[in-house]
Amino acid sequence: MAAKPQLNACIEPQGVIFDCDGTLLDTMRAWRSVEDELARRAGAVLTKENTDKLTTLTIPESGAYLHELFGLGESGEDVVRMIDELMLEHYRTQSCERPGALAFVRGLAERGVRMSVASSSPLPYLRAGLEHAGFMPYLQAVVSVDDVGASKREPAVYDRARELMGTPLEATWGFEDAAYALRTLRRAGYPTVGVYDCDLAGTYEDLQALADVAVRGFDELTVDAFFAFARRGA
Repeated sequence: MAAKPQLNACIEPQGVIFDCDGTLLDTMRAWRSVEDELARRAGAVLTKENTDKLTTLTIPESGAYLHELFGLGESGEDVVRMIDELMLEHYRTQSCERPGALAFVRGLAERGVRMSVASSSPLPYLRAGLEHAGFMPYLQAVVSVDDVGASKREPAVYDRARELMGTPLEATWGFEDAAYALRTLRRAGYPTVGVYDCDLAGTYEDLQALADVAVRGFDELTVDAFFAFARRGA
């Protein structure tokens, strides 16, 4: 576990906002497979530049991007329907936790920490996947970027989740696997944990540079260690 103190990280955690895909749920490979399938339907192959771009987009933005890039479907909305068809069944029936994530969430709940999810995925996906993997009983809120009309390039989705939990900014931690989302959290003043998933979301070195704590998985971060670091602060 790599830790880098932040000035406002000295207050005991009262709230945690988790990203969903690639952080709590092991779904990022399914998303990459869907993107590859959509490119295949268009007779194209995604470049690293394309996948890096898609990582930062909402689903409507992704639909528009793939339509404009490859001429896929009759419109961006048509591509979104393809994504829905391919992904929703996966969330309902195959979603599973990142190893150790559910135990970590349970441990936070036992310590009285309020928890929520803020995600770029649509709310039906989130609720289906989080329910299937066992997280829903521990969450006070589940918020999609669709609910706030802004991607994770802006802090609105995190702020909405925090408001629904009723926790102060300085005592609310954001857990993310995506480097660009960690930048958003830090600019907004949230203490952060980077949870590495794959290089497409951000290399481990990227997360180390951006987050207060960086781990390769929840097996590297116990609840006690998390609280100890937060109390230690700067």
